[in-house]
Amino acid sequence: MRPDDWHLTEGVDDFLARSGGFLRSRPALHTMPLTVTEKLLTDREAERGAGASVFGQLELGGEICATFYQRTPSGPLSLTSTTGEQADLLAARLADLGRPVPGVSADHCTATAFAEAWQRRTGAVPTLSQRNRLYRLGTITPPEPLPKGRSRAVGDQDHEQLVCWVAEFVETVGEIPAVDIDSWACSRFADRHFTFWQTPDGTPVSMAATTVIVAGMVRVDPVYTPAHLRGCGYAGAVTVEVSRAALAAGATDVVLFADPANRASNALYQRIGYVPVTDWAGYDFSWGASGATQARQGWEKPSSSGPPSRSST
Repeated sequence: MRPDDWHLTEGVDDFLARSGGFLRSRPALHTMPLTVTEKLLTDREAERGAGASVFGQLELGGEICATFYQRTPSGPLSLTSTTGEQADLLAARLADLGRPVPGVSADHCTATAFAEAWQRRTGAVPTLSQRNRLYRLGTITPPEPLPKGRSRAVGDQDHEQLVCWVAEFVETVGEIPAVDIDSWACSRFADRHFTFWQTPDGTPVSMAATTVIVAGMVRVDPVYTPAHLRGCGYAGAVTVEVSRAALAAGATDVVLFADPANRASNALYQRIGYVPVTDWAGYDFSWGASGATQARQGWEKPSSSGPPSRSST
């Protein structure tokens, strides 16, 4: 095995034994692999369900300098920051292995570099499918005026309302797969800590959730207010509350994603203290005129991949 190369494994334990320190060294930027691998570590049933997962780390000079994971062959590749040369090296490795890659998600420069490399290596055509902006909490600043009401933790009695709103959120942002009562336990939302903002009469009007703390990092995801209740300050109020709770629980990095095309949500997050870190991009790969060639080489035309987490206020 060459020391300066991408090294692949199907085991999350082996992957974290090699790459855990690297991921924890930049928790804000590595929010996605940290939360995904933590879920697989703590939920062995989920890990068994991800039996086709593949993980990898790039080792240069005895040090890990980049990682990736792909939960299933029909899901996107999630990649930490790389150079163009490093992205091309990974594309070549996966192409040689015949690994189907239906898409990629990473910081904008890395995702673009891999998409271009994958096209060169396989003929797949990349299409920009989603853009996000990663924010990290600086100094928290509550909105003024604060809307009337208060926050409260979501309880068992709220489950039907919660699933309904998460389903609306998923539909709003175009995320796949859909969520309902039957699929809730297997969804990525099942282990989140949800909070409602409610009016003085106890009516829930907005929600926000946070992931578990990993390496001092918490991600706020999702934030959602039904369309007819927006513009009243509810999303800002509930986001501040869950952010405060994360800090009180010991988080040192509180992050979230927002669609940069949504000026209202981006302005809101910056007003309450979130600072832009980097732009994110997702590409889907398709096989057009080159489809016949890809079929002869054993490549599968992939199913569509969902976007990474973001918020709809």
